[in-house]
Amino acid sequence: MLQALPRISRRRALLGSTAALAVVGLLLWWLLPIGDESPSGTVTFSTGTPTGVYQKYGMLLQGAIAKDLPRLDVRLLDSDGSQQNVRRVATGQADFTIAAADAVETYRLENQPGAGRLRGCARLYDDYVHLVVPRSSPVRSVADLKGRTVAVGPAGSGVRLIAEHVLAAAGLDPKKDITALSDGIGTMPDLLKRHKIDAFFWSGGLPTSAVTQLSNRFGIRLVPIGSDLVAKLHAQGGASRYYRAAVMPADAYPDIEQGSAVQTVAVANLLITREDMNADLTEKLTRTVIDSRDRIGAQVHAAQLVDLRTAIYTDPLELHEGARRYYESVKP
Repeated sequence: MLQALPRISRRRALLGSTAALAVVGLLLWWLLPIGDESPSGTVTFSTGTPTGVYQKYGMLLQGAIAKDLPRLDVRLLDSDGSQQNVRRVATGQADFTIAAADAVETYRLENQPGAGRLRGCARLYDDYVHLVVPRSSPVRSVADLKGRTVAVGPAGSGVRLIAEHVLAAAGLDPKKDITALSDGIGTMPDLLKRHKIDAFFWSGGLPTSAVTQLSNRFGIRLVPIGSDLVAKLHAQGGASRYYRAAVMPADAYPDIEQGSAVQTVAVANLLITREDMNADLTEKLTRTVIDSRDRIGAQVHAAQLVDLRTAIYTDPLELHEGARRYYESVKP
C-alpha cells in the first residue's frame, strides 16, 4: 500500500500549486486584452467624391475599423474634397478626415473657424496632380491652357486649390486667362470625352479609377508639370511650400503613357481630427490605419505607401495626444 504523504510534503504541494496558478494568472493578464475594450459610440469620417481615392479609402478603412473596433460605429460623409474636409473637422461637422497638407495650411493661415483645434494622426500617402487632355490636344504645358475651357474642381476641393496655384505659377489668371468650370472628378471625364472642356485638373492618389476608366474608352494624355513650375510654386510662399516635384510612374496608367513616366507635383495627405477627440479612441483608430495598410493597399494602391516611419510627420499640424501614444507604443 502507498503511504500517506507527510504533512510537510502536502504543504509544499499546496504552495507549489498556488505558485503555478499565480504564474498562469500573470501570463493571462499579459496576453489577454483585459480591460482594453473597443471604444464605443459613433464617429463621422468625411471622405470625398465618388470614384475618388478618398472615398474608396474611407470605405475600406470603415471595414477595417469594424473588424478591429467592433463597438465603434463609423459613418462616412461624401465631400467635395480636402478644403471641405478640413472645415468639417475644424467646426465639428465630422470627427476624422483625410486632407492634403496644402488645404490644411491654407485653412490655418486664413485663421478659419476652429483652425487651432486641428490635430494630425498620420501622414498617409501623396496626391499627384493630373492635367488630363485628349491625346490629340495641342496642349503640351500648363501655359498652353490659356484661352481654353478647363475643369478645375469644386470650390471646396483640394484640386481647386492646387489647380489655382499651378495656373498662377505658369503665369495664368484662373479668372481671366481660362474659362474655369467647377466640375469634379465625377463629371470631368465625360465632359472631356464629349469635347465640352479642353482639359481638367485632378489631384489624387495613384491610380484614380475615374482616370483609368476614361482611358479605357477615350484617348487621353497627361501633360507634364515640370520642376520649373515647382520652383515658382515655392516662391508663392504659404501653403505652396507643401508641393514637391514628383514623377508619376509609368505603371500608374499604363494605357495612357505607354511606358513613360510623367513629371508632376505631389502633396502629402494627412489623417486629421480635433484636439478634443478622445485620446484612447484616436490611439486605437491610428493603430488600425497603420495596421490595415496591406489589406487596404490590395485594393487602393496609394494606401501601400502608408509607412510607420513617416506617418508621424503630420506637418503643419501637431500630433494628437492619442496618436502620439500609439507611435510611442511601437517605437523600437
